[in-house]
Amino acid sequence: MTKIAFIGLGAMGGPMAGNLAKAGHDVTATDLSIGAIDRAVEAGCQRGKTVAHAVRDADVVVTMLPGGDHARSVYLDAYGVVAHAKAGALLIDCSTIDVETARSVNDAAKAKGFSMVDAPVKGDGAAARDATLTFFVGGDEEAFARAKPVLEKMGKKIIRAGDAGAGQGALRAK
Repeated sequence: MTKIAFIGLGAMGGPMAGNLAKAGHDVTATDLSIGAIDRAVEAGCQRGKTVAHAVRDADVVVTMLPGGDHARSVYLDAYGVVAHAKAGALLIDCSTIDVETARSVNDAAKAKGFSMVDAPVKGDGAAARDATLTFFVGGDEEAFARAKPVLEKMGKKIIRAGDAGAGQGALRAK
């Protein structure tokens, strides 16, 4: 059983986190919305009090955030993922953000020894609920290989688009 932290439990992230829990993973979920966290707990996740609390023991960190500024903050601020995730954790950002932010966050994570992919999704809330999303993944081959089994629990098509930021670029091209 993989320990997963899931940050961002909105219309897409909530069902995605639930699918990871349903697949047998130990998921600690957190969000700014207490109601969203409550729904994730009902779906089988553990309650994450803060980003730092959620990621500290996680083997994998998955984020689904509303924009690039949010992703930059959640990953790079003093309370964020890069500062508090355990060594060797895999970072998967499923947010739909700009290519430049995806690359800069990936570079900062790599500088601290983390493997990371950007893996934005194509699909809607029903696809998130039904685990039929399509993921366009940017990152090196090793990080992609580690991310693919996790992404397969949330989607039906996992496409490696190239190196860091390429997932974001491929999503926009579709």
